[in-house]
Amino acid sequence: MTTESAVQQERETVQREQGVVVADARPRRRFKLRPWIRAIHRDFGYFVVGLTIIYAVSGLAVNHIKDWDPNFKQINATHHVAGPFPKDDHAAAAKVLAALGVTKKPQDVYRADAHELDIVFDKRTFHADTTNGTVVEEGQKPRFFIRVADWLHENRGKRAWTYVADTYAVLLLYLALSGLFMIPGRKGLKGRGAIIALAGAAVPVLYVVLSGGP
Repeated sequence: MTTESAVQQERETVQREQGVVVADARPRRRFKLRPWIRAIHRDFGYFVVGLTIIYAVSGLAVNHIKDWDPNFKQINATHHVAGPFPKDDHAAAAKVLAALGVTKKPQDVYRADAHELDIVFDKRTFHADTTNGTVVEEGQKPRFFIRVADWLHENRGKRAWTYVADTYAVLLLYLALSGLFMIPGRKGLKGRGAIIALAGAAVPVLYVVLSGGP
């Protein structure tokens, strides 16, 4: 221990014996809220990336539902199967499906007329002309990812998904509100941040006013 430190320690000991309160020379750390807000905002932002992609993609799809079917692709194709065809309808249907590589069992097989044999599945139907071997395929094919995303967005799944969707909504509220306080000064809520936030909030308000509302 150096002489200066020993003198300081002795002085503090005497002061304590005399009832003098000795101030701690070490600076105390002040609790800062903003770093915690930024850290939680960052982690929640990472956590909801997957859900945000699902809701954003399905939202875009549903917004344009008048222009296209977001859940299914329409199938309209023409095939040719070489004859001759068996006289039995089910045997003829089996020949058509085997030629087209369809292994699934049809829901129904029936004659639309003397020449046309209809082979019906859940999402598609084959119209086979047994005189010339022309087969017209009509139906729907589920769109990859978008159909599932739309199913989740519209909350048509099990009741448990409601809790997931509610949690996601709460996290979005936190991300929106905490984002207001992440940056201090003129670039934050006390400066241009407030102007930008008000401009964003004005978009739905102006739309409702200008469109006449619901």
